[in-house]
Amino acid sequence: MGGIGSYAPPQIVSNQALAKIVDTSDEWIRARTGIRERRIANNGENCSDLGAKAARAAMAHAKIDPEDIDLLIVATMTPDMPFPSTACIIQTKLGLRNIPCFDIVAACAGFIYILDVGCQMLKSGNYRNALVIGCEKLSSIMDWQDRTTCVLFGDGAGAIILTKNETAGLGILGTCIAANGADGKILNMPGGGSNEPATTETVLDRRHYLKMMGKEVFKVAVRVMEQSALEVLATHNVKPEDVDCVISHQANIRIIELISTRMGLPMDKFPINLDRYGNTSAASIPLALDEAYREGRIKSGNYVLLIAFGAGLTWGSTLIKWH
Repeated sequence: MGGIGSYAPPQIVSNQALAKIVDTSDEWIRARTGIRERRIANNGENCSDLGAKAARAAMAHAKIDPEDIDLLIVATMTPDMPFPSTACIIQTKLGLRNIPCFDIVAACAGFIYILDVGCQMLKSGNYRNALVIGCEKLSSIMDWQDRTTCVLFGDGAGAIILTKNETAGLGILGTCIAANGADGKILNMPGGGSNEPATTETVLDRRHYLKMMGKEVFKVAVRVMEQSALEVLATHNVKPEDVDCVISHQANIRIIELISTRMGLPMDKFPINLDRYGNTSAASIPLALDEAYREGRIKSGNYVLLIAFGAGLTWGSTLIKWH
């Protein structure tokens, strides 16, 4: 990896603030999720704006110019609009050349997906520097009357510059991604697509907001994240105890605690920022990774494990030997 960066909107919405608009409380939210506040973008700040700011930070860290980027992939489930892709919008905002730009929709596992796609495209030899961005404006699809979902999510973005690694055994060692579409019904947004185009009825029925069956998602998430993590480690002959840092999708502290227990790893190997950002979906992994790196929790030679799950249901893990 050549550079990393992230961005979160400055507006902070606390649990106490949410308690004024829905039937909830700081105690209720913290006990069930570990979240105490989240960042919410302004009305004039789009998903592409968040992504572009994270990208600029990553490019500055990599000391790379816009003309050197020859591939742009964005993971998001809250695009500026159905089309064109948010990647194409960000391309314009960054002043990039006429390079391939596209989005991938894998929800909260989206960043793991685009890391793998970006790596495979670099291996083709046709690209030198890939910019991969996870960005979300989840506040735009929240039902602010539903206390079971609106308290969970926030807005943000994270980005990485991928460059071809010439040193064997360093960088991204491998990725394991998968999906089970049969479970799609437990986390989705039913309205707005060709299945349920926008009508007066779909709007009144609040079909254009995120819907989630929390207990079912929780059970699947713990199982598939553990399985995926162990699979990618086994593939590269790395034992769980050899992992120095685990960047888990930041959805619920209880999920992370269970994975920590099942893998036999102490919680101090799991950087946590969901208390301050909530679940930022595809931005969750790069936001947490950027913070952990800048706090000195990731050093050269460390094994870093990324794990995530999301709507689809999708999930994945990536093993990195940091350099």
